[in-house]
Amino acid sequence: MQSRLEIVILLAEKKQRCLEMTSDKNRVVIFDTTMRDGEQSPGASMSLEEKIQISRIFDELGIDIIEAGFPIASPGDYEAVKEISKILKNSIPCGLSRHTKKDIDACHEALKAAPRFRIHTFISTSPLHMKHKLNKSPEQVIELIKEHVTYARKFTDDVEWSCEDGTRTDMDFMCKTVELAINCGAKTINIPDTVGYSIPSEFKKIIETLINKVPNIDKAILSTHCHNDLGLAVANSLAGVSAGARQIECTINGIGERAGNAALEEIVMAIKTRNDLMPFKTGINTELLSKASKVVSNATGFPVQFNKAIVGKNAFAHESGIHQDGMLKHKNTYEIMTPESVGVKQTSLVMGKHSGRHAFKEKLNDLGYMGITDDIIQIAFGKFKVLADKKKHIYDEDIAALVDDSLIKEDNVINLKSLRVFAGTGEPQRADMTLEVYGEIKKATETGDGPVDAIFKCVKKLYPHDVNLKLYQVHAVTEGTDAQATVSVRIEENGKTTVGQAADTDTLVASANAYLNALNKMIIKRKRTAPEEYEQQKMKGI
Repeated sequence: MQSRLEIVILLAEKKQRCLEMTSDKNRVVIFDTTMRDGEQSPGASMSLEEKIQISRIFDELGIDIIEAGFPIASPGDYEAVKEISKILKNSIPCGLSRHTKKDIDACHEALKAAPRFRIHTFISTSPLHMKHKLNKSPEQVIELIKEHVTYARKFTDDVEWSCEDGTRTDMDFMCKTVELAINCGAKTINIPDTVGYSIPSEFKKIIETLINKVPNIDKAILSTHCHNDLGLAVANSLAGVSAGARQIECTINGIGERAGNAALEEIVMAIKTRNDLMPFKTGINTELLSKASKVVSNATGFPVQFNKAIVGKNAFAHESGIHQDGMLKHKNTYEIMTPESVGVKQTSLVMGKHSGRHAFKEKLNDLGYMGITDDIIQIAFGKFKVLADKKKHIYDEDIAALVDDSLIKEDNVINLKSLRVFAGTGEPQRADMTLEVYGEIKKATETGDGPVDAIFKCVKKLYPHDVNLKLYQVHAVTEGTDAQATVSVRIEENGKTTVGQAADTDTLVASANAYLNALNKMIIKRKRTAPEEYEQQKMKGI
């Protein structure tokens, strides 16, 4: 429970923030509806715990208003709004209601624990919605606005009113309803493009008309709420801001009903990146955008498409050889913002069939292959191109394996001389192994949870080392019980990774050789990248 002093301080801070939002003409208020409109995406339901986790991230992100849910919709929604309203330190919690006193009462009850909160109430105003959805006349809608905005105002001075299906509403009627809502106490007027029907020039004209024709419009903030049915949600929102709107309603990752809502991350970064044409500002800490995107994606189970602007996996990835070459010479050639500005660690040069020699050489340097001559790089690059034509995804381990297999001529440090494995029911699995390590013959016997575990324990005993086994995979090369097995092993040590492979009709022999192959490559990599450490380990026999 918060003390009275803490509540007073929070209220003072939120009032100060509200004052800053309304006094700065270029300040754009970010209203997030991920947990309300976003959750209405089919299959995107979030648990209470997930919503609380998201709200904490959003509070830290700097979102001004968090629409936590639709309290009357379900007990779960009510509980989520109630709990979220208790924990927010910076953001203002908000609940949605229709034009009924029951809805508004539910909002108030769910939000009342917060030092400051917003009630967002809406009603349809388009001819289509009034006739077929509400079955009410324009005059009846006018009376409902008067009654319920006034009623909501009794609970808070922060009331937002929305004209649902605003972009298909008669303009004169919209002006009339907006003027009425403001007179009844609404401080924010939201114009939803509920079905994603509008285009930027049209949406801009709607906002401009309201500013020019509604006499009391200066007493409220105009807001946008655009859906993405035509892929124009972000463009329409920004058009609205350029016309005079100063609040944007949006969601992380653009989730929402049907094709979704305007994407918060795209709006914020568009304003930040093109501040020359849009001299506005938000209170968003953009370095947390990637984190917020991942949290929402995990909670909803909705993966972020790879080419999604700002937060997609490929947003800062380059595969084209021409692009990679330009990026290596100057990042601004193909990036208009830094990955760090949205919380991504660094630009990714994706290695594929379109990659050029310059990027390949840079990748080798990143992998620790220093001082390799140009002719060796050219050989490795040729083999890389052949592999890239066959394989969709080229990983660092693939490139390392190419170099290690093709370019390094040193003899293996460790060689398998003999292996006997005892397996079956009733007794622990056991391996008897003989290895040649730096020319010295060594023998060991170990038991394990399985025959492969026993084999790997023998290797570790005969050649003490500390690596992490990242992958152990067996593939049958041909059909039948006499099929040759190919075993792949990937190990990691201090950020360095190697892959070993071996084939044999005896799967256990293949397993031993694959592990030793990966280990020999790691030793060779040590010699190349840390020669002093390599010599010290060699003297110790490890």
